[in-house]
Amino acid sequence: MLRHLAIVLLILPALNSIAGTFDQRADSAYNAEQYPDAINLYLEAIKTDGTSSTLYYNLGNAYYRNGDIAKAIISYERALRLNPTNGDAKANLEFVNSKIVDKKGETGTFFSNLMDSLSGIAHSNTWAWIALVFFVITIAAAALYMFTSAIMLRKVGFFGGIVSLLITVITIILSICAKNIAQNKESAVVTAPSTILSTSPRTPKNRTEEAMLLHEGTKVQILDSVSAKVDSVAVMWYDVQVDNNHRAWIKSSDVEII
Repeated sequence: MLRHLAIVLLILPALNSIAGTFDQRADSAYNAEQYPDAINLYLEAIKTDGTSSTLYYNLGNAYYRNGDIAKAIISYERALRLNPTNGDAKANLEFVNSKIVDKKGETGTFFSNLMDSLSGIAHSNTWAWIALVFFVITIAAAALYMFTSAIMLRKVGFFGGIVSLLITVITIILSICAKNIAQNKESAVVTAPSTILSTSPRTPKNRTEEAMLLHEGTKVQILDSVSAKVDSVAVMWYDVQVDNNHRAWIKSSDVEII
């Protein structure tokens, strides 16, 4: 029994050592331009060591070098969800998005886009801490206004409290927005080289049922899903919004949720 336990204790550190080098081996494979091997090793590192913005960023680079634009976009998106301040991932995402075929129209509203842009400046926890700091400042300003007799200090407490309370509310909203973006399961990217979207949750039977043609890398928002049977095989269809003016159905196998 003790002998078997000793063997297990000897094996476990070795396994941990191997797991800990997946990302290092992936970096080596990437530098050697062995991109398929690098992709597999980065995926193994994510599975073994857990997700991180850096790993997804490196994975995105490997996918791009391997010619898989859609997977690269998905990886950069995931990197930014974990760390919105990852400037390299943001720059590479913008670069790869400029390479896709489809040019979408406007999405969302001015206010929603503004909030998304502002909330993406920092992690949701960072916004929450900022909100907490300004809430404490608000309490301190209120105390200054209530318990001091000097008119100038009361003015500072009054107006300072209003400003800090406003900042507190704004940063709380930004924290919530950032968290919602990070946990969003309704964004997806087209992974098929090209796919024809349908006006209904089924393969288009003729031209009148064809809604539009999308290519690899285009990002869509999933609004609804329906399972339909084709030859006794269940096929999942997503009702997606491409931009403010285009909405249609796409087969789930043609996209990957971010």
